Amino acid sequence: MKTLASFSLGLLALGVSAMAQAGGNGDYSQIERGRYLAVVGDCAACHTSSQPGSQPLAGGVAIETPFGRLVGANITPDVVTGIGKWTFDDFQRAMSQGVGHDGVRLYGAMPFTAYTKVSKADNQAIWAYLQSVQPVNHPVQSNQLPFPFNIRTSLLAWNWINFKQGEFRPDMKKSAEWNRGAYIVAGLGHCGTCHTPKNMLGGDKDDNFLQGSVVENWMAPDITSNSHTGLGSWTAEDITTYLKTGANRFDIASGPMAEEVQNSSQHWTDEDLHAVAVYLKDSGLDSGNKAPAAISASDNRMKAGKAIYADRCSACHTPNGGGQPGLFPRLADSPLINSDSATSLIHVVLAGSRPVDTQAAPTAPGMPSFDANLSDADVANVLTYIRNSWGNSAAAVADSDVKALRTELKK
Repeated sequence: MKTLASFSLGLLALGVSAMAQAGGNGDYSQIERGRYLAVVGDCAACHTSSQPGSQPLAGGVAIETPFGRLVGANITPDVVTGIGKWTFDDFQRAMSQGVGHDGVRLYGAMPFTAYTKVSKADNQAIWAYLQSVQPVNHPVQSNQLPFPFNIRTSLLAWNWINFKQGEFRPDMKKSAEWNRGAYIVAGLGHCGTCHTPKNMLGGDKDDNFLQGSVVENWMAPDITSNSHTGLGSWTAEDITTYLKTGANRFDIASGPMAEEVQNSSQHWTDEDLHAVAVYLKDSGLDSGNKAPAAISASDNRMKAGKAIYADRCSACHTPNGGGQPGLFPRLADSPLINSDSATSLIHVVLAGSRPVDTQAAPTAPGMPSFDANLSDADVANVLTYIRNSWGNSAAAVADSDVKALRTELKK
């Protein structure tokens, strides 16, 4: 999702402003906790525009859905264009039931299907923080969907099919740390919003929680414990390092995940990072993906792809796909490379990418675009080669898939 790159600095500045407005240390403590929880929830992803002159949390972020465009609302306490007329009960209802002020039903792009799991105490802290920020008069037309999707009464049926209300309930057989991680992943972190496949109505397929999904022309990968396409080969330290720095020995965050790391997870406490890692390593979830037989090196697509790789890719990613730690992602024996969908790989080859820079790892190397000098067949062949070399095994990439995404990226 599109966010303001300097969002974290903006929230920190707002936190300082909040301290000045708070009536005492007790009030500030609640506001500061709410500020932190707003960072964990990555509220700015949908509520802080990247347009020049935009103010934090004043809305305006366009969210493209399969049904049309929605725009993130102004959630500053402005009484005309924001949530200044809301009460905490209104906010609690929005978070837990998907119903806003005056009974307006919210679309699932606002992930209340995950936020329903957030405790009332945490919602009270977030509310205290939101009430402390600078009001911004910024009108936003949130619902820009075409008919009939713009009719909010249709959400009654959507909710009946896709929404299960209820706070997170800890598993008493698991540790407090495991439960904290589960609470973040399922609730404020709303990881499933991107990483869970969607049904034809845009709702999460709960039986496939965290098994990966294509979002905004990127593949949000399988983050279950599956060893072929998921996090089975990652250690808890690999996960915490990735969330904190944007890179580990397997991968470097790019696309929407780079924004999430930059604006949210790099600012989490070490305790919360480790709790999430503990949960993901022991979630009990497994996509069940099995490694198919690798395509033979004698296949013409593999031969063509090998030649392209040697010419265009090997200098950075090395001839054996090992990459350069912290600079260029490892391609060998990589869960992301083995994903069912090659969407992210096609996206990066065509459009290039600048991975995330974080406080812990401020240098972010770039991936150049090959849109102008690789044909659809070239991209398909080199990715087919990468997806079936050095321990990888995955379906071939079709020329038509490259062509379709190339067209989409030019819109």
